[in-house]
Amino acid sequence: MSILVTLCTYNEVDNLRELLPLLLALRSDLHVLVIDDNSPDGTGQLVEQLRSGEPRLHVLHRPGKLGLGTAMTAGFRYGIDRNYHLLVNMDADFSHPVDTIPALIAACESCDVAIASRYVPGGGVLGWSTGRKIMSRLINIWARLLLGLTCRDNSGSFRCYRIALLRQIDWSKAIARGYAIPEEVLFRCRRAGARMQEIPFFFDDRRYGVTKINFRESLSAVLTIMRLGLHRLLLRE
Repeated sequence: MSILVTLCTYNEVDNLRELLPLLLALRSDLHVLVIDDNSPDGTGQLVEQLRSGEPRLHVLHRPGKLGLGTAMTAGFRYGIDRNYHLLVNMDADFSHPVDTIPALIAACESCDVAIASRYVPGGGVLGWSTGRKIMSRLINIWARLLLGLTCRDNSGSFRCYRIALLRQIDWSKAIARGYAIPEEVLFRCRRAGARMQEIPFFFDDRRYGVTKINFRESLSAVLTIMRLGLHRLLLRE
């Protein structure tokens, strides 16, 4: 079995110095793909230096900050084109713990999408303000109502997918360019008949750097989910 871990990055050089060795040490059949949006802090250059002696480390250099949505779907296409069996997507800032990955991989023996979930028993968040907790809960309710999703955690991007499932979906039709992409991915996976399972984990704040989420990005995500909901309504799904 071959596994690809995808990391969508913008200014994550300090995190990647520590994260990449941990990922590559997990198992010998695991590869890592960094999709970097021309980070000015040298993220892309660091990966180039490290991959010279590590054939399981790969990088996609993009010309600028093109958005999380397009970065994630670029990772999907990379995994599909190279016939990996499983694809794990995660954040590159240590908010997603490396030691949860084996549980996600194991869960995909009996499902198509294994979701690292903050909102099932045994999961949670660390270091969040009350406002951020409320916002996260509301966006998940919004996604369930408009998109017909049944999972408790639809807005997190820490997941393991079967490549056979991702191959069934036309990712060129994805409309999310920013932080609505996790909800859209589940929406399209559900339409493809995916079996999903949630695995509890604790989300922690990033180790280095600053978050890219702001009010504009949050509003854009809300509106994108609305567009997807209208699409679902028109298709009577």
